Amino acid sequence: MKMRSSQWLGLGILLSLLAFSVLGVSFSPYSMSEQNLNAIMEAPSAVHWLGTDQYGRSMLTRMAHAVGLSFALSLMCMLTSSIVGTAFGVWAAWGGKKVDSVLGVVVNILLALPGLVVVLLFAAIVPGSFLMLYLAISLVQWVEYFRVVRAITQGVIQSPARQSSAMMGFGRWYQFKRHIWPAISPSVFTLAAFGGASAILTMASLGFVYVGIQPPLAELGLMTVELFPYYSDAPWLLAQPLVVIALMVFAFHLLAGKRA
Repeated sequence: MKMRSSQWLGLGILLSLLAFSVLGVSFSPYSMSEQNLNAIMEAPSAVHWLGTDQYGRSMLTRMAHAVGLSFALSLMCMLTSSIVGTAFGVWAAWGGKKVDSVLGVVVNILLALPGLVVVLLFAAIVPGSFLMLYLAISLVQWVEYFRVVRAITQGVIQSPARQSSAMMGFGRWYQFKRHIWPAISPSVFTLAAFGGASAILTMASLGFVYVGIQPPLAELGLMTVELFPYYSDAPWLLAQPLVVIALMVFAFHLLAGKRA
C-alpha cells in the first residue's frame, strides 16, 4: 500500500514529536518535578530552551514527558481496540447468528452511553490512573472497529472468491489472510489513526476537568489548565501544550488519509 504525501507529512510530524520526547527525557539535566522558585516563568533561553513554568520547572522536560505519555496512551489504545474490534467483528460476521446477536447486544449497550461518559466513570473509579484511562478509552473505541469490520466481512464471506476457497478445502485462517484482511485493512488503519487522535484529545479533555492524570505528572491537558492563569504574563507557556496537542491530532488525521 502506497502512502500519499500528506500521510508522509503526518508520519514525519509524529516521529519528530516522538524523537523530541525520547531525547528530552533522556538528556535533560532536570527532572520532571524539580522546582526552582528563583526561576519562575522564565522565557526560553540557552539554559531553559522552552522556559520554566510557575514553579520554576523546566518546560522542555515536562513537555517531553507529556508527549511521551500521550504517545503511550494513543498507541496502546490503538493496538488494543483495533485487535479486539477486528477480532469480534470478523467473529460476528463469520460465527453464525447466535454469536452475531450476542455481540450486537453488547455493542448496542455501549453505543447507548456517550463515550466520554464511560471514560469519566472509569476515571472516577481510580482517579489519576493511567491504566483505567487506557481501559476506558479502549472499551469505547473498539466498537467502531467492530461495526466497520463486521459490515465489510459480511460482504466478503458472500463473495464467490471466498466461497471458492472454502469449497477447495482451504482453512479459515487462509481465507482470512487471502480474502478478509485485504478488504478490511484499509479501514482498520484509517480507524486506528483517528483513534490515536481521539485518545489524545480524550486524555487532554479529562485533564481540563482535573479527573485525568494527576500532578506532579506532566500531561498536556492538565498543563494547559495549570498554565492558563498566566497566559497574559507568559503566553509562550500556555502555547506549548496547545500547539503540541494540535500538532499530534493534525498528524494523526493526515495519517488517516486514504491509501492509494
